[in-house]
Amino acid sequence: AKVEIWQADANGRYSHDSDPNPGPRDPNFQGYSVQKTDAEGRYRFKTIKPGAYPGLIAGMRTPHIHFEVEGKVDRVITQVFFPDEPLNEQDSILQSIKGPRKEALIVKMMPPKKEMEADSFHAVWDAILRKG
Repeated sequence: AKVEIWQADANGRYSHDSDPNPGPRDPNFQGYSVQKTDAEGRYRFKTIKPGAYPGLIAGMRTPHIHFEVEGKVDRVITQVFFPDEPLNEQDSILQSIKGPRKEALIVKMMPPKKEMEADSFHAVWDAILRKG
């Protein structure tokens, strides 16, 4: 499958000119990645935790990462969120999702693996495509 992610930088800015957030943009942050899963369907990328930013409709958007996962037949576009974020309770998109579907969009935070920097985290999120 193809996995594409995009996200804001640590200041809550996206790396495109139409981003309305007035905060400073990190010139060293690309903001997206596209990759293929391995033979077992795994993917991996290294990034920073995105910052919150003012929502277009109401309130602040909690830190999140956008995902598009495209298989041979199925495709899913969604956002994943971080556990224990104070803004999770106010985020209009996250709050519009209920029950197990909402829980499935919260990444699982794990200690860093041996090959990772000591101050980093290993976030796990599984996307399941029914027909691949």
